[in-house]
Amino acid sequence: MNLDDATAPHCTICHRGLFADELGHHACRPCTRRIDEHLAAIPGLYARLSGALAPGSGSGGPAVSGSRTAPLPLRLEPLSLAARGGVVTVLQTWLIDWFELLGFRHPRWEGGLQDQCDDVVDRLRINLPWAAASHPAVDEFAREISQLRRQCETQVTGERPPRRVRVACPCGQPLAFTLDTLGLRCPNCQTQYGHSELLSLPLAERAAA
Repeated sequence: MNLDDATAPHCTICHRGLFADELGHHACRPCTRRIDEHLAAIPGLYARLSGALAPGSGSGGPAVSGSRTAPLPLRLEPLSLAARGGVVTVLQTWLIDWFELLGFRHPRWEGGLQDQCDDVVDRLRINLPWAAASHPAVDEFAREISQLRRQCETQVTGERPPRRVRVACPCGQPLAFTLDTLGLRCPNCQTQYGHSELLSLPLAERAAA
């Protein structure tokens, strides 16, 4: 039975009530599966970032700039994601955090950045069930992994990021989210909203009118 009343424990990501066999966990099964799907997609997207470095690539447009100034030799957005300090470093930072909490030895990185990306994703996916059950910041991890995937997809495919919707909390605070936002906390009254609850709120512009 889904314990979805006001006093029952909730998933820290989507804020839905946890099922009886999920009690004590920080993330529900659907959110855990969604994180795993995001992780599984990242190595392939990361491999394609190198093809999006040239000006005009990844956007469907011509590589020739219409401005009078010469284009940069490389596009900075995919370069920042592909370079050290980008996607791989973010993933490795999370794995280090997990290993420290688990009492494991510090992970070692071998090979090039693509090899390291493949390796760190594999290890994160292996330990994801533990994180869903025991890591107090798994909601932050879920947001960062989702964001990394969206950023890579935007650079590889040229698709625009999801449109942001502005709704109004009953306390009057405007809340902005995208259609793939799993949950959100109102910064004013601290009310937690799941995805379906956010969609049920009135648009901020209409509320103001």
